[in-house]
Amino acid sequence: MSDKALKILVTGDVDGKFKQLFKRVDNVNKKAGPFEMLLCVGNFFSYDTETKEAWERYKQGEEEVPLPTYILGPSSEDQAQFYSDIKGCDLCENVTYLGKKGVFTGTSGLKMAYLSGCESSSPSPFAFTKSEVDALGLPLVSNSSFKGVDVLLTSQWPHGVTKYAVPPEGLDAEKAGSPLLADLSVALRPRYHFAGREGVHYERLPYRNHRVLAEGARHVTRFIGLAKVANSQKAKSLYAFNIVPMCNMSAEELNKQPTDVTECPYSFTEKKQESNSVDMSNQYFYSTKQQQNRGQKRSGGQSQERKPKRQSQSGACWFCLSSPEVEKHMVVSVGTHTYVALAKGGLVPDHVLILPIGHYQSSVDLTEEIKTEIDQYKSCLRKYFKSIGKTCILYERNFKTSHLQFQIVPVENVVTEDILEEFLRLADEHNIELNQIPSLSDLKQIISVGCPYFYVELDSGEKLLHRIKNNFPLQFGREVVATRALLDMPDRIDWRNCKSTKEEEKEMADAFRSKFAKFDPNAM
Repeated sequence: MSDKALKILVTGDVDGKFKQLFKRVDNVNKKAGPFEMLLCVGNFFSYDTETKEAWERYKQGEEEVPLPTYILGPSSEDQAQFYSDIKGCDLCENVTYLGKKGVFTGTSGLKMAYLSGCESSSPSPFAFTKSEVDALGLPLVSNSSFKGVDVLLTSQWPHGVTKYAVPPEGLDAEKAGSPLLADLSVALRPRYHFAGREGVHYERLPYRNHRVLAEGARHVTRFIGLAKVANSQKAKSLYAFNIVPMCNMSAEELNKQPTDVTECPYSFTEKKQESNSVDMSNQYFYSTKQQQNRGQKRSGGQSQERKPKRQSQSGACWFCLSSPEVEKHMVVSVGTHTYVALAKGGLVPDHVLILPIGHYQSSVDLTEEIKTEIDQYKSCLRKYFKSIGKTCILYERNFKTSHLQFQIVPVENVVTEDILEEFLRLADEHNIELNQIPSLSDLKQIISVGCPYFYVELDSGEKLLHRIKNNFPLQFGREVVATRALLDMPDRIDWRNCKSTKEEEKEMADAFRSKFAKFDPNAM
């Protein structure tokens, strides 16, 4: 085996258009090759007289296939006639049917998993069921040395793949794809996943195969959906890529995170299992917990997820967990989509922030899934502070900041009645129009995306909102909390005057993590 990159071509549904496909492949191979192989996803055959006659010429050797070509199995009964052995076979010179499911490992070390057909509740030669998905995935994920596969080939798309990304035009993302393939994708962690059948071309942003901080870094997955061969819209149906098999790569090189990486779009669907059944999703998470000794199940059906808004790459953001700039020693809890960290230069040692793991500018940008997790953290933090005789002041400033930060500062219960009065008093001094809004109101119903604002939540249920029009004092929230009536710490209004050494910050983070552990929904 060598670390030389393999050059591979992949095509979408051929639908019997063999001559158009192989003519183009031959031209591409002569100009940009040589390529090792051609992989075909979606439907290779079409049931009509013209297809049968054209295919017969390839079987008889009258027409040539320019590259070793690997195809998937039938997705409907009328295509089954072209496959002499449903378990896998050579169909003609240079065309191999891989089989219904399996893992193909080449001499180069390239590991390629494949699953033919479409999802169904009942087994058939041209469909797959949950038991077949488990049969493909379980032997792999049960192996403690399993890192993933280089390539995954499926006819169908996985359901929910467009989450955290912009879906392609012409695709109904809520209905498209297979939930079982989403589960399989999570378990197999392919570096490239190719699929067809939807009739559109789509190259999704790469997504992570690990939870930031909760797990060690893993390689990313790139999903590519390919259009049909010779489609009238001239959408891309042929894809060329280079790949070094993961078995020949260093961990550092393999697990390098691109700047445009997103969170994993999939969640395992919750299904009750019989006590004696074997389930790949359960096995996957069992294996993950064995390796990391922590983590929580992803839950909920993909069809319930809302499309995310305005998520951008992390770049040099100080608060995106994937960024090298983030100070990870300050992090005290990590969820699926959000995390909690001590505030840099906090007003008090227990001054914390709730932040999304991905890059979201404000709370009105959040998906419902992320908002729900943030609300859970708010509730747990309030319970913790209540247990030690304190009440929370929570505020958000969406002004001159690029990443959402919910600031939570605890104060003694005895000053609870003074909090609202102090906010209104200082707002008046600064000529800030700080208005009370209904306690059950949703900011998304009041503030449009991109509009700057300052927002406050109190444990007593009051909510305050100021729409920022021109200038706004950046330390306003700290200034209120530091007043004599509340913390009486006027010298700590500016966070830059409250810096601690890294060792002191680590000690404070460890102390808070220990005290918050029994309230933390994501504690080990």
